[in-house]
Amino acid sequence: MANIVITGAGRGIGLDLARKHAARGDRVFALVRDTGKSNALAALAEGSNGAVSVHRLDAADVKGIPAAAAAVPCESVDVLYNVAGVSGPIAGELEGDIDWDAWDEAFDIMVKAPFAITKAFLPKMGEGSKVVNFSSQLAASTWPYGGYYVYVATKAGLTALTRSLAIDLKDRGITLISVHPGWVQTDMGGPDADITADESANGIVALADKVGIADSGGFFKWNGEPHPL
Repeated sequence: MANIVITGAGRGIGLDLARKHAARGDRVFALVRDTGKSNALAALAEGSNGAVSVHRLDAADVKGIPAAAAAVPCESVDVLYNVAGVSGPIAGELEGDIDWDAWDEAFDIMVKAPFAITKAFLPKMGEGSKVVNFSSQLAASTWPYGGYYVYVATKAGLTALTRSLAIDLKDRGITLISVHPGWVQTDMGGPDADITADESANGIVALADKVGIADSGGFFKWNGEPHPL
């Protein structure tokens, strides 16, 4: 039984990751901004015989992350999934006003928070522990796409941050990777996306199982293939 920590576990891929790990007997610590907002997660926890527990951690409240993480009752962390994310402003900022508050929120949630959360749980990690940071193909230089300015900036930053952290944590035997989860049928991806959250979660769990220290710092697709930078 592994100890699994998942941010953004109340819906979408995060929720399906919680389901996958609970189904195979892992202990899941599901972190969400509002513990009373996800009926699906509450039902999963209620029917899990204690295998899934729900805890409050607001990725937008970067300064509050250390205390929130300290309140999560896990003695060790085998896999940390940093899933929580927002789309941010999508278009129109060249012609109209820039919503700097939305930019700040996006950087807090998708760059600062993964770093702060990883640091907060680091004392509970050791050789063999893994961190999976959710990036995007839009962050890759091989996938040029107009618009989505804050989204591509934050995801590119997270991918680079992951590589840098991987260098510093390699001697501890901790593996860190970035993953493109696919274009997924979630609230963010929309109903016309390529794959379901279930398909994405299945692939990412298999990827987390497979990667090791030799892969640390790498950027991967949800199906386990390396993603070009």
